[in-house]
Amino acid sequence: MQTFVAKPGELEKKWVLIDGTDLVVGRLATIIATRLKGKHRAIYTPHVDCGDNIVVINAEKVVFSGNKYEDKVYYRHTGYPGGIKETSPRRIIEGKYPERVLEKAVERMLKRGPLQRQLMRNLRIYKGAEHPHQAQGPVPLEVAKMNKKNVRA
Repeated sequence: MQTFVAKPGELEKKWVLIDGTDLVVGRLATIIATRLKGKHRAIYTPHVDCGDNIVVINAEKVVFSGNKYEDKVYYRHTGYPGGIKETSPRRIIEGKYPERVLEKAVERMLKRGPLQRQLMRNLRIYKGAEHPHQAQGPVPLEVAKMNKKNVRA
């Protein structure tokens, strides 16, 4: 018996819609990363994009557990000496691009390389309730009902 290897042309990609209202960022990011990679399927192959296309709406309404909303620190470096910058989730979510908190959380859960960049193109995050992917017929995924810890009331 031979090992099954999925081929990119044979895969059927679904569209999934997730509403981020009151969902915990880390738990939501793990669910999204798993679905992007395709690990929820029986035909999962590590080097092939087996995952679904995911649309996340209401990204500005995601929450953090504990005091992470105020206390967590994100670092980045400008590339110049002494160029380390830091910010908090509160400043990002209340800023111009609140969807970047969730986008970076998912991006950092995937292994870096060409496949990660391809998988990230299958993720669309919007800060409002509107999205331009109605024609693809995304199926809603009830993340809140999967586990009671996924939602913070």
